[in-house]
Amino acid sequence: MNEDKINFRKADNADLSAIVAMLADDDLGRLREAPELPLAAAYKSAFKAIESDPNQLLGVAIAGDRVVGTLQLSFIPGIARKGAWRGQIEAVRIVSDYRNSGLGQRMFEWAIAQCTSRECTLVQLTTDKARPDAHRFYEKLGFKATHEGYKLAL
Repeated sequence: MNEDKINFRKADNADLSAIVAMLADDDLGRLREAPELPLAAAYKSAFKAIESDPNQLLGVAIAGDRVVGTLQLSFIPGIARKGAWRGQIEAVRIVSDYRNSGLGQRMFEWAIAQCTSRECTLVQLTTDKARPDAHRFYEKLGFKATHEGYKLAL
């Protein structure tokens, strides 16, 4: 593994199975994802919706021809904070053999640069309470746990 050879780009359809596999590759993801091929139609539909929405960016980190990381950015306009745009980072995953290599920090630097280029004034994320390692990582990057989040499953 050579972190210097990592490139970041918008995901394309050929990356979808690797992205779903990364989403499924942890204790929480195993319970809620279905990486078996062929992929469920819902994944393909979601990818099309993301790809067609100018306020969504599904990003990947590439080493050679291999997808080794992914995250999704949502650019959210708002009236609050004087009409500020927010960048929302979600679904951050890295393949197991690249974890703890510095790739996560580089992915966030790339994501934050994307938010800056879209004139976002705030970057935010949510993370599951069952991910204490992720919490430490985000705090190390300068994120602050300023809010309590809630979800309602439908």
